[in-house]
Amino acid sequence: MKNSLSEKNRVRVVSLTPNVVSHDAAIAEIVALARQKRGAYVCFSTVHMVMESYDNHEFGAKVNGADYIVTDGMPLVWMQKFQGAKDASRVRANDLMISLCEYAAKNNLTIGFYGGKQEVIDAIKERANRQLPELKIVYAFSPPFRPLSEAEDAEIVAEINRANPDILFMGLGCPKQENWMSAHKDRLSTVMLGVGASFDFYAGNVKESPEWMGKLGLEWLYRLTQEPKRLWRRYLILNPRFMFLAMLQLLGLKKFDKK
Repeated sequence: MKNSLSEKNRVRVVSLTPNVVSHDAAIAEIVALARQKRGAYVCFSTVHMVMESYDNHEFGAKVNGADYIVTDGMPLVWMQKFQGAKDASRVRANDLMISLCEYAAKNNLTIGFYGGKQEVIDAIKERANRQLPELKIVYAFSPPFRPLSEAEDAEIVAEINRANPDILFMGLGCPKQENWMSAHKDRLSTVMLGVGASFDFYAGNVKESPEWMGKLGLEWLYRLTQEPKRLWRRYLILNPRFMFLAMLQLLGLKKFDKK
């Protein structure tokens, strides 16, 4: 059974149906999922994810099947506002991850981290232990950067279930983490959050964009200057395509709801 906001309070943005969210509402909803102790997952929607979902309908179904979809991109927030969702706001994955860790430390919830390089995992644990000494990190693992065998996957599932984190942050990147969460939801009893690059931000090895750039929808430009070889296609090709499709949707010239 999905949570109350999984089937309502969503406003379509091209291929995805993200929730209309606020920072505090997202925390409340994720904590409620965590306390249910069942397999659940949360996606953070961006222009990149919208276009991945548009080009791969099977992937889009996995994202839209999430228990909660957070808008982590100003173009998506603007699209929701244009369609009448005046309360729509952006909630950054890294901000929410930090707030959830703070909440967990104060309210006796346990945390896990899955993904990223080992040095990133180590840096995350070091910072968390220093800033949030009461936070209980019961699981932290850097998986191999290759497809896992069935035996390896089964062992990871068993280890996560033994550790039994209330909240499991996933740092595999889009679309790998969304595929993983969807495939493992019924095998775990934790709420998973696909926070992607937030692992690197929290570890301190990648700088976040200034807040003013994020509010103007220009975070993509900042990140492009930081990692041009890896991100050029995502931003210079996918962004213009998104703008075109979003305009068609707003003008009523193309329907996306049956995809």
